[in-house]
Amino acid sequence: MKKTLIEQIPFEMPHNIKKFVTGVKIYDSSSSPEARVYFINKDNGYYLKKANARKLEKEAKMTSYFHSKEIGAEVLDYISSDYDWLLTKAVEGEDCIYQDYINNPTQLCDTLATELRKLHETDYTDCPIMDRTAEYLATVEENYRTENYDKSAFPDSFGYRSAEEAYEVLSNGKSALQSKVLLHGDYCLPNIILKDWKLSGFIDVGDGGVGDRHIDLFWGIWTLWFNLKTDKYRERFIDAYGRDKVDKSLLKVVAAAEVFG
Repeated sequence: MKKTLIEQIPFEMPHNIKKFVTGVKIYDSSSSPEARVYFINKDNGYYLKKANARKLEKEAKMTSYFHSKEIGAEVLDYISSDYDWLLTKAVEGEDCIYQDYINNPTQLCDTLATELRKLHETDYTDCPIMDRTAEYLATVEENYRTENYDKSAFPDSFGYRSAEEAYEVLSNGKSALQSKVLLHGDYCLPNIILKDWKLSGFIDVGDGGVGDRHIDLFWGIWTLWFNLKTDKYRERFIDAYGRDKVDKSLLKVVAAAEVFG
């Protein structure tokens, strides 16, 4: 995870958070335009995320839930005012784009798959978001209706040549998507923290909840292709996860949904 030293956080912060970060080194660790992420170099490390109001509410809930399962960061504070602020302890270890992991792609593939299977077998009876699949599909439908997607991405958008082609596949297959496992929701290498090849925890779980396993499976396959620059680990990933639990037709449905994600 990249870290760029900055003089100060360039936003007015809530008093409690401002007091917490005063007098320590701060690094910008942002990776997307939707939120700013700062690493606070204090004790064993903390992360502070800033986003528009109410945008981090689900992430705060799901991060706390993952922590209760001993697979996530500890939430120290969540403040929602003009902006949302989420302060968590850093999860010990390195994310999966750490060079030592990338340099061992076969082991990385197998670890990614086996940890995902463990996650999907976690008891979710007390999860705060019990039907993530419905939320997921509602967002997809809204983005299709409003054309809120990257139209320049075709024909490279997950293999679909047009929005209409993707939406047809989605419409025909979405009823098969279920809510039966605990999802990460954005199962990509930067969001999985290992320590000496052992899972230390998951981060960025704001899209998590109880949903269809093929959403995480799709992103697990995608991140190996994207970060390793090859698709050669696709079948190995599926084998390591458990081919008996994978429906490839549903991976195509999720790919169609992600056109509008």
